Amino acid sequence: MRIIAIHNRYRMRGGEDESSDAEITLLAKRGHEVLGLIEDNASFGRWECLRVGCESIWNHRAYRKVRQLVADFRPDLLKIHNFFPLHSPSTVYAASALDVPVVMTLHNFRLICPNAGFFRKGEVCEDCLGKFVPWAALAHACYRGSHCASAAVVVMNMLHQAVGTWKSRVSRYIAPSEFARRKFEQAGFPQEKLVVKPNFLLNDPGVGLGEGGFALFAGRLTAEKGLQLLLEAWRILGGRLPLRIAGGGPMLGEAQRVAESLPNVEILGQQPYQKVLQLMGEARVVIVPSIWYETFGRVVIEAFAKGTPVIASDCGALPELVNHERTGLLFRPGDASDLASKVEWFLSHPRQAEQMRREARAEFLAKYTAERNYQALMEIYQGVIAGRPVATQPRPAVVRAAGHAG
Repeated sequence: MRIIAIHNRYRMRGGEDESSDAEITLLAKRGHEVLGLIEDNASFGRWECLRVGCESIWNHRAYRKVRQLVADFRPDLLKIHNFFPLHSPSTVYAASALDVPVVMTLHNFRLICPNAGFFRKGEVCEDCLGKFVPWAALAHACYRGSHCASAAVVVMNMLHQAVGTWKSRVSRYIAPSEFARRKFEQAGFPQEKLVVKPNFLLNDPGVGLGEGGFALFAGRLTAEKGLQLLLEAWRILGGRLPLRIAGGGPMLGEAQRVAESLPNVEILGQQPYQKVLQLMGEARVVIVPSIWYETFGRVVIEAFAKGTPVIASDCGALPELVNHERTGLLFRPGDASDLASKVEWFLSHPRQAEQMRREARAEFLAKYTAERNYQALMEIYQGVIAGRPVATQPRPAVVRAAGHAG
């Protein structure tokens, strides 16, 4: 199979970049011819933001470049991981002009929420969901705190919704979770084009022993990732379990200041990926306290691969990944006291915690290996090339903590 893969990296590498790179590498390893067209947000300076904002709506240079690549390479399909902002939706038209089907992975919510995360002023926000004119995004400058930049994203979405780009020009959308699939369906995306396929790890990092005696947070240090909630929970716990925080981001300084007043909290800063995996294997438990909608939650399957249970927020896609009291625990979103109580439960039930380690590893092997993902991906790609409709998928059962919202 011949595939052109398009992706736009962000300035701070995250799960989307890891997932897109893993898929491209997996396909190449399996003998497919993959031509990657990768752009990077770090390639343009601040003074170019106005031009880039306009081109995010329609980039003529990207259209010509992709159309020429399609003509020369003659792929079986074009795979888009992220076209925003440097590629633009023009890449979809470049492929469809030459009758090449387009498959797009919905790594984030950009096409239905201008800030891509349904998150505003520290809270989940669905004010723009399903609305043709997302006035709230304009009024609140939801994209990067800029009214101009927000207007560019809003115009991009409105224009391409109006001309039918999302409904008629893309053959299949891959949502990494059932939660994400439902949100796009709510926003008006064609149900018959939406399919769920989870992310995966390219390489099995092997099982850890959990001998480190600490809890671990690994990720961007930002408000939406629940950093303040996490630190408050550890204040409530009073140092019962050491906490290590691995990651960088805009809240690194604040985390360091707060940690100085808390017992048993260590800020490690940004760490190499292999070091993070090592820490996951050593940790007794990994904490994922997100207060926004995760479309997936890559850190969860990384922890599972090491055999480490996860205590996660019952929010977004996370309850699809973490089976309450089997592979980890779920706590009420935004509730530091409930998070602290779940950590207390975990510490006071060592036998169940040990069983969770085995269950977490089994969950990874059953669902999130490269082999499992490759089979699912080929079914999707072959169906698109053959023009077959989306087969009905079983909806995942979600096991929640008692009293949590469904």
